[in-house]
Amino acid sequence: MLRVAPLSFKTTSVSPLLSRTLSSTSRPKGLKAILEKRPDDVVITFAKRTAIGRAKKGQHKDTPVDELLHALFKAALAETKLDPTQIDDICVATCHPPSPLYVSRAAAIAAGIPYNVPISVVNRLCSSGLMAIRNIAHAIQAGEASLGLAAGVESMSLNPRPTPEVVQVIADHPDARDCMEPMGWTSEMVAQTYQISRKKQDEYAYISHTRASNALAKGTFADEIIPVEIRGNLVTTDDTIRPGVTLEGLASLKPAFPKWGESSTTAGNASGVGDGAGLCILTTRARAEAENMEIVGKYVTATVVGCEPRYMGISPIYAIPRVLEQAGLSKEDIDVYEINEAFASQFAHCVEQLDIPISKINPNGGAIAISHPLAMTGIRQVVTGLAELKRQNKQVLCTSMCVGSGMGAAGIFVNEATT
Repeated sequence: MLRVAPLSFKTTSVSPLLSRTLSSTSRPKGLKAILEKRPDDVVITFAKRTAIGRAKKGQHKDTPVDELLHALFKAALAETKLDPTQIDDICVATCHPPSPLYVSRAAAIAAGIPYNVPISVVNRLCSSGLMAIRNIAHAIQAGEASLGLAAGVESMSLNPRPTPEVVQVIADHPDARDCMEPMGWTSEMVAQTYQISRKKQDEYAYISHTRASNALAKGTFADEIIPVEIRGNLVTTDDTIRPGVTLEGLASLKPAFPKWGESSTTAGNASGVGDGAGLCILTTRARAEAENMEIVGKYVTATVVGCEPRYMGISPIYAIPRVLEQAGLSKEDIDVYEINEAFASQFAHCVEQLDIPISKINPNGGAIAISHPLAMTGIRQVVTGLAELKRQNKQVLCTSMCVGSGMGAAGIFVNEATT
């Protein structure tokens, strides 16, 4: 039986956890308040990503996550001139590599970060990058750190999704079983249940491909990509974007999952599989100003929600209103939305249910065109969104994504860089 909460931008019943969150007197609420600059703001002084490589075929296909992280850490330290001894903590988002904490810490130490700087890893699947930012921001807000690094890295070439294994009593529970189904199956469940036609999916995918191709041609992504040297080669440009995609070409593609639902998901209207890494440096405004660090953005708030596992893709419908409420914002207050395009089926449904102009969403294309290295995506969307706000000379970013197993996340950020 389908169980979907009613869509509303007003909370009709508030959970105890949300009540505690909303009752906080320390969080600025409302557009004017979040745009004010306070000494204890958590600000972002660096937000960059590597170029992304197409999984199994692209420029990072043989590059493991430790090598990607090592290259990114070295490049970021060189560009920012940050004294690595001043780093209080590092949180690395990554989903599927084995022994992720060991390899992340080793990569950091090899990049010149001293061994007394601690590190953690976080895995909340597609939202992991956003969770890394949130973890470091929370540590700074709590006074437990003053400066930290939030990174996201994924090699989907070398570490594809493992098949989940559970005991029989869990497998026999219908919702628990749905948690472990392939993500393509959830795409087909959303398309079938919410009647998202193949034609509509291809139309939304075409928008993503076209925008990303145009951005690539204009050199737009150069603003957010930090060149990294890997095995003697300088990597500077995404190799995942496919110029020349047409609606006719998308319509001609065969279903990717012919056994499930209406088989409307294809390689052209689903997120690409990719490899890459991204990094944000966070500190307090007071420290950034005292040490003459460039401030490119501000972290405001983030939230996580759950939804029915088989319809995991629709979770931004719930995450975005909640994060807007936390920040005291309306959807009209947001200048740019970066919403992950896991599949065109769920993306189309979210856009239409949220009733947000498509002109505000993923203006340079999204994961359908650029690809979706799982734990990198949460960082990439912040990097991409802040860079776009700078180009537009606008202020507020909302980023959101669905999360495998039936969750969703969203965050609010403010641009502080000017053109």
